[in-house]
Amino acid sequence: MNHIQNILIIGYDTRNIVCSANKSGYNVYSIDAFCDFDLKESAVSTKKIPSNYVEDIKSISCKKVVEWISEFEIDFDAIVLDSGFEYINQEQLPSKVLNNSQEIMNEVTDKYRFARKLESMDIPHPITYSANDIKNINDYPIIVKPKRAGGGMFNRKAESFDELESVIDELLETYPLWTLDDLIIQKFEKGIPVSVSMVSTGDNAYAIAINEQLIGEPWLTDTEFAYCGNITPFETLYQDEMYKISKQLMLELGLKGSNGVDFIITEDGPVVLEINPRLQGSLDTVEIATDMNLFDTHVKSFSGILPETTDVKQFAARAVVYSQNDVLINKQILNGLIGQNTVDIPDVGHHIGIDEPLTSVVHKGHSRRDVMEKLRISVEKIHCLTDGKGKEKNKTIPNLNTKLKS
Repeated sequence: MNHIQNILIIGYDTRNIVCSANKSGYNVYSIDAFCDFDLKESAVSTKKIPSNYVEDIKSISCKKVVEWISEFEIDFDAIVLDSGFEYINQEQLPSKVLNNSQEIMNEVTDKYRFARKLESMDIPHPITYSANDIKNINDYPIIVKPKRAGGGMFNRKAESFDELESVIDELLETYPLWTLDDLIIQKFEKGIPVSVSMVSTGDNAYAIAINEQLIGEPWLTDTEFAYCGNITPFETLYQDEMYKISKQLMLELGLKGSNGVDFIITEDGPVVLEINPRLQGSLDTVEIATDMNLFDTHVKSFSGILPETTDVKQFAARAVVYSQNDVLINKQILNGLIGQNTVDIPDVGHHIGIDEPLTSVVHKGHSRRDVMEKLRISVEKIHCLTDGKGKEKNKTIPNLNTKLKS
């Protein structure tokens, strides 16, 4: 691969990728929906997606994206697509794209198709149904999910057939663009949610770390299955088995670059939930724990280069802090956030609704308990900082492109 220096990151929320690329010495540019304070500190230039497009990111035409790219007046060496833009027509973009192909993206991110693939490979996974097959479901509890959307904000648990019907009706009423074909139903698996960070060339793959996922943590959010961050590393006797399964999936599916495999560790062992075929939300903690730059590792994998070894040097944790109030960011709040080991820092003038992601806190330490204690202290200070800064009100409906990624 020719020398790469000028990189454009396009996604709904690109902060972690932009910061990683900047640390590795790339000239990085960004198109995203937020243009967070710390993103702008790391990017050469940014473009904020106009608000009239934000409600339905996936409907943005490739022609419009190309128009935005041309406004930078830069011949980019490469483009990296992040959440919300994985399905764009890569062939129409003006520069080389360092992502999995559209075909692979479509196969992997369709949870129903992916479940059928896992079944054919004899890999443990939750029993998965189409939402059109609810009368065939007899084993409860179950969980209803969007077939493609991630982040957990739209997941709903049901304990009976009546609850299942109610949940589906509620989702389709709340999100009128959805149909039954946009939903899947899975057996609810109880256990510890984790992910494996992988990097792959298409012909070979390397496991970097296992991360504990923080899901629906009541000290961070009121939403039961919302993604709330992660802790790296997660120590488990199933490490070798999970690495083996993850590598098998990378090679079978032909995945390239940075990819994440989500598992839940049940009483019977690890069960595969899904694959995130792009750079993931665990990027911050993996980099801190291993002292590895994941963006540079991602870029090099497209030239067939994988890491030789990875050593976990310390624990690292990220907590996504959901707002307890309706908040409008002013200079006082911005300055207060900057002093709390924060990333994803909203800039002055940004509005955050109740139980929407406000910011993230990142800490490192010598143990899981150490980093968790540090997180809790910082989160409490952030809640105090934003308490009463806006009038409390009924919760808003989660945006289909909520600012988070697992």
